[in-house]
Amino acid sequence: MNGLEVQQALAAIGDERPIVFLTGHGDIPTSVEAMKRGAVDFLTKPVNAEDLLKAIHSAIVKDSVRRLERDEVEEFKQRLATLTPREREVLPYVISGRLNKQIAGELGTAEKTIKVHRARVMEKMKVQSVAELVRLAERLGIRPA
Repeated sequence: MNGLEVQQALAAIGDERPIVFLTGHGDIPTSVEAMKRGAVDFLTKPVNAEDLLKAIHSAIVKDSVRRLERDEVEEFKQRLATLTPREREVLPYVISGRLNKQIAGELGTAEKTIKVHRARVMEKMKVQSVAELVRLAERLGIRPA
């Protein structure tokens, strides 16, 4: 396999590790393709040690950021899993900015009940404001009602 094929095979199995290409036979179309597919850098031999170290450092930083983001989203998913079905139903209305009275009307329930569900959603999702809940929901791909 050549480098592009390895990069494609890794992407096919969901491996998102940052890749630094190091080649003795690089050309512009290959380097452009590698970068389009997410390569951190494309270096040709003989390579300057400083350039190689910079590329490796950049890849390590990129990987660290990606891992932190993935771990954060996983934690958010775990919080979401603690919501009851009704709380999950209320969530999109809350992030759309609807008032308790409006949500109650939409869902055919009492305003007091929605107030309780809203409070539990905020507590279980560990947020202090609706704005924070909106950002978290966005990261999870939850759309407003």
